[in-house]
Amino acid sequence: MGLRDDLERFREVGEERREDLKEFISYGDLGASGSKDIKIPIKVVDLPEFKYDRLDMGGVGQGKGGTPDVGQPLGQPQPGDGDGEDGEPGEEGAEHEYYEMDPEQFAEALDEELGLELEPKGKEVVEEVEGDFTDITRSGPHSTLDFERLFKEGLKRKLAMDFDEEFVREAMKVEGTTAREVFEWCREQNILVSMAWIEDEWGRIPDDERGTWASFEEMEENVERTTSIQRIRREGLREIPFRREDERYRHPEVVEKKQSNVVVVNIRDVSGSMRETKRELVERTFTPLDWYLTGKYDHAEFVYIAHDAEAWEVERDEFFGIRSGGGTRISSAYELAKEVLDERYPWREWNRYVFAAGDSENSSNDTKERVVPLMQEIDANLHAYVETQPGGTAINATHAEEVERSLGEQGNVVVAYVSEPDDVIDAIYTILSTEATAE
Repeated sequence: MGLRDDLERFREVGEERREDLKEFISYGDLGASGSKDIKIPIKVVDLPEFKYDRLDMGGVGQGKGGTPDVGQPLGQPQPGDGDGEDGEPGEEGAEHEYYEMDPEQFAEALDEELGLELEPKGKEVVEEVEGDFTDITRSGPHSTLDFERLFKEGLKRKLAMDFDEEFVREAMKVEGTTAREVFEWCREQNILVSMAWIEDEWGRIPDDERGTWASFEEMEENVERTTSIQRIRREGLREIPFRREDERYRHPEVVEKKQSNVVVVNIRDVSGSMRETKRELVERTFTPLDWYLTGKYDHAEFVYIAHDAEAWEVERDEFFGIRSGGGTRISSAYELAKEVLDERYPWREWNRYVFAAGDSENSSNDTKERVVPLMQEIDANLHAYVETQPGGTAINATHAEEVERSLGEQGNVVVAYVSEPDDVIDAIYTILSTEATAE
């Protein structure tokens, strides 16, 4: 195996050694990724290279004038190589390599990693298309005539109307009988024959054959009656009595093609108590959730709401960095979320997720009197609250507990607790597994 093959193999190993997904979410550089491309760093693997002997004692192959410095790798000259200030070591950092995923691949990987089975729900009807020819109508183009159904209906009628003509003719040879008596005997024997047919055949019986049988009983004992199936097997099907009312035409089923739309409302407490560590835990929890839902649904939109005592809508770039000095009234964010959802994202067309995060500190009675009722009013696939309290829960941080106590049994409400990066994956699993099981 040559040096080039060795290098390729080391690169493959490098990709295999990309950061573990859980490790990346909890500790990795999420900021290097965008909304459509997730960049997971590859763990460092040193590639093999040749270097000049540091002893600098001369020897075979060591030249003079333009010879690379001691310790410099062999290879083709690169722009900037050589003497001068630009070549001084330590001035520029090395470029990192990444394993790139799109949101759909990220969602698949996270499903596999956490054992999730979330199925997106189609909402908005984007078009009606023709499906399989499963519907049946009484009229239509001749090319859509369901001949198989027509044949079956005709065959059923054939079997229902068919009778053993020879057997009935033998009954006409009973001594002293009349056409009417033969007809009545046929009815008793469940032989579906018309009186007109008997009268038509009566005159065809030769005179010397009348009186062949002394009674119907004697005829039945000496003449074998065949079934319709036996006659079809012996003689084949000469004709089938098709009727107009048996005709059915195949018609394509109209199928509504639905697009699975999702809107995610991310709410974050930006009051003075939400310091940098807490803000980072919110970002580590919300960002993978955004990627995951983007990958799961056909079309995803996001709304970012920041709040202290008041709430306002912001762009994503601002969302994780804002900090204010005001107090906290969480209900203000839910009031704005309800207004935005009602105006722009109707429940009949959109799957809706409302994710809120903070340190669970809230103004007195606001959770019980305003937030809980608002969460009940807002139709959503899932409401989630993420409490971020590094080092343990503060004495006045009761919002998460109150929500869990009031709405924990509702089915589409979940509370998760994150006090350190290691808790992030568990919080994400708690949130998404609740949505996967909610009806």
